[in-house]
Amino acid sequence: MPIKYLHTMVRVKDLEKSQAFYELLGLKERRRIDNEDGRFSLIFMCPPGQDDGHADVELTYNWDGDDALPDDSRHFGHLAYTVENIYETCKMLQENGITINRPPRDGYMAFIRSPDNVSVELLQEGDRLAPQEPWASMENTGHW
Repeated sequence: MPIKYLHTMVRVKDLEKSQAFYELLGLKERRRIDNEDGRFSLIFMCPPGQDDGHADVELTYNWDGDDALPDDSRHFGHLAYTVENIYETCKMLQENGITINRPPRDGYMAFIRSPDNVSVELLQEGDRLAPQEPWASMENTGHW
């Protein structure tokens, strides 16, 4: 029986801050479930034009807090997205207070972290771009 990818779920501590982060990446809210009895919200976010439910990040927010979240989500792995221009994307993210943990020195790949420490890989769509400063000489920051 074939399987089909649906979504990736990440638990978040601050829904507004996390949703703003994914919106900054270009994702939009596709669907929301607020469960009064269970006291949680599920927000499904996707890239524009990919709202068929097969490219979603599901933000899971527990209304009463979530002390079970680890400080470092490296055990999760990462989310990955292609972008039209890796340098312009990283510059925009940096200008909005996002740390570029692994700069796109190679014109192809960068890593950032969400407010909940979820690692996000950004890949240049198509061919890699020529090396460009300040990225080419920028060191890694923290974990990615």
